[in-house]
Amino acid sequence: VKVLEGLRAHDEEAIELLAIPQEPQKNVAQPSEYIGPPPGEGENESRLLLRFAAPRDPVIVADWVSFNVIDTERQDWGRGWAALKTFSERELHARVPYGHKEGATPLGQWVAEQRRAYGAGQMTGQRAQRLERLGMVWSPADERFQENLEAAKAYYEQHWTLCAPRSATMLDRPVGQWLSNLRRPGALDGRPEWETALRTVDGDWNPSWAPEWQRYYAVVREMLAEESILAYVEPGVTVHGMDIGKWLAKQRKPKVWVALAGGQRERLEAIGVVPIVAELEAPAKPSTAPVSTFEKGVAALAQYKARTGSVTVPRAHEEGIVVDGQEYLVKLGVFLSNSKSRRDKLTADKLAALAGLGLEWAA
Repeated sequence: VKVLEGLRAHDEEAIELLAIPQEPQKNVAQPSEYIGPPPGEGENESRLLLRFAAPRDPVIVADWVSFNVIDTERQDWGRGWAALKTFSERELHARVPYGHKEGATPLGQWVAEQRRAYGAGQMTGQRAQRLERLGMVWSPADERFQENLEAAKAYYEQHWTLCAPRSATMLDRPVGQWLSNLRRPGALDGRPEWETALRTVDGDWNPSWAPEWQRYYAVVREMLAEESILAYVEPGVTVHGMDIGKWLAKQRKPKVWVALAGGQRERLEAIGVVPIVAELEAPAKPSTAPVSTFEKGVAALAQYKARTGSVTVPRAHEEGIVVDGQEYLVKLGVFLSNSKSRRDKLTADKLAALAGLGLEWAA
């Protein structure tokens, strides 16, 4: 009573309204209807209840229903699918590079995860069909190629070539061994898109010459592009552990230059590298060392044998010879007689020289 008296003191009309019996209020919102076919006998109700305060696009509603947006995992999958749809419509294919992001969505990684789930049999047929309609390629080999290609691109950014040594790694991947395997004859048969992707990164990724030569050339090319002066790249200039100065000096030698393949010379000439002009060799100066009697005797005997076919020389015979441009008249018969009588005093090399000309007593 005191409460009512207090309220009446403030608002007489409010008290009167409280005294009027109230009618039960009807629900303003109509009951939601289930979407989809009803469950069978003995099955639990799993249909969705959806109500929109404003009209919605039927296509969007259908996608929401099929993706079951109230499920977090399906929400994530739906976002990935939408990102792939955007990518495929723009690029006209669904071969997403592993490191690619579509907006804030790491689409490349998401696509790789879908391939893994598909290969493991963990993907529903409906999802697989949706992805295939966007151009999804399920091949694990393609997936690995894209992942390794990203590592190869990172290697190229640092080394300016894909002719990596077999031990090279990048992004925790054995990119050197991978590229070496792809350079084997027939490794890319039936994979023209792989060949195109590699050539897009480095047109000389698989040269007809040694990959090691290409590694040195790539560094020299970059060095000359930066410095624009050939003199800077001198022997001792080392990049990535390679003495490119020494290598460059070797390539410019005339004999080495001639032995290079046409493509190698073209690449060197394109960056301003040319062979060193060979200097004319000066004629050999005649020896000024004196010729010993024994040397003149051996030369005379060799000449006599070449002319007559015999080493039996008359004691009085004299043989004219020319040694280092000098003419000598050698008493060959006397020389042989004296040499035979002094055999025990001749050194081993002198005896060998005489025996080599056919003198039996000198053997």
